[in-house]
Amino acid sequence: MTLDPRTPDTARNASPGTDGGGSPAPAPAPAPAGTGSSEPSPAGSALPGAPPHGGRLVDRLVPADQRDEMLRWAAGLRRVVVDAQAAADLELIAVGAYSPLTGFMDRDDYESVLESLTLDSGLTWTLPVTLNVDPEEARQVREGETVALAAPDGTLLALLDVEDRFRINKGREAAKVYGTQDPGHPGVHALYRRGGAALGGPVRLLQRPPSVHRSRILDPAAVRAEIQRRGWRTVVGFQTRNPLHRAHEYLQKCALELYDGLLLHPLVGPTKDDDVPAGVRIDTYDAVLAGYYPGERVVLSLFPAAMRYAGPREAVFHAICRQNYGCTHFIVGRSHAGVGDFYGPYDAWRLFEQLPRGGRGLAVEPLFFEDAFYCRACGGMATARTCPHPENLRVSLSGTEVRRMLAAGRPLPPEFTRPEVGTILLEHARAAAARGGWGGPPAPAG
Repeated sequence: MTLDPRTPDTARNASPGTDGGGSPAPAPAPAPAGTGSSEPSPAGSALPGAPPHGGRLVDRLVPADQRDEMLRWAAGLRRVVVDAQAAADLELIAVGAYSPLTGFMDRDDYESVLESLTLDSGLTWTLPVTLNVDPEEARQVREGETVALAAPDGTLLALLDVEDRFRINKGREAAKVYGTQDPGHPGVHALYRRGGAALGGPVRLLQRPPSVHRSRILDPAAVRAEIQRRGWRTVVGFQTRNPLHRAHEYLQKCALELYDGLLLHPLVGPTKDDDVPAGVRIDTYDAVLAGYYPGERVVLSLFPAAMRYAGPREAVFHAICRQNYGCTHFIVGRSHAGVGDFYGPYDAWRLFEQLPRGGRGLAVEPLFFEDAFYCRACGGMATARTCPHPENLRVSLSGTEVRRMLAAGRPLPPEFTRPEVGTILLEHARAAAARGGWGGPPAPAG
């Protein structure tokens, strides 16, 4: 995976984007006196790093000194139970990671995203962010009503001011977003299990979903503050849902040769059952950063989003989110956010090149990387663009090969992964085998 200087240069002039909150709706039910509106922060130009998508960093967090009163009020409202994906989206909307969204999409934004890859305002956006519910439940909710959003265990998470209710054609959404209606695709499978209707409107987050990794999760404002503290002018974002192997390390360090800092931003929200558990992955990140990276050049923060496995559309979505965290650049590998053989290796690159830059488009700059490997003849990491040697001299393992080696108790080669990472994964494999199951196949890159 080597740095590709051919980053898209399709800059276009357009007016600044606006919040994607949808069309006007009846006023929500009154909140207790003194409740703030959690409006977006001041203009993004005053913030360190890249400007937030749409120009403002959204803040939909209920202030701590108002939370108890709001929780008491919410206890008397109609409750809507949210699934794990919606709970993850709730937090990320509230902290501004999904700026300019201030809540779950209404019909106009949803339709525009499916058909045009933009919000109804014209601002680039590639994935629907919806609160799916059962159609009968949607019929019972009134537009203009404020409802309490709760976790399956009954914990109150947020308030939703309902501005829209609409049906979802799951087959159509699957075809538009995932490029397939095959239930064997994990994102399509998850979609088919969700409700067939949606409630749209702005949210106010009362309390965050529980996470054992809470102390490792930095909000966009906190990441931007760290960027400012370190004096970085350029920041490269890196998304992964896998352990950190040498191919990842190579491309990150290629980027660090050119830019001031790295935001290592692994996704730790809901993923496929056979993905490596987040706790194991975090151990690999800590081990590699401690032994092989300059600490002052890297910020490690966890990204509590749900993985959609939506290939090109999700790659752009990941870039938009990292722009909201302040990243000026974002690494896009081959088959980014893909799964199986549902997408071509360069589909995400092509989509980035088709999208507008600046204005209503992206401010973050994608950096395209080829797959990397260790070449025994070169004596180091390389890609097909820099290495002339045949494949039999290249050390690059598939996820299936990694799983097979670990299941057999064999250490992974140091050319593929750092010894510390190999030890962590081997111990995980042994523990999983003792429990009668395997926690997931580490993928070689991406």
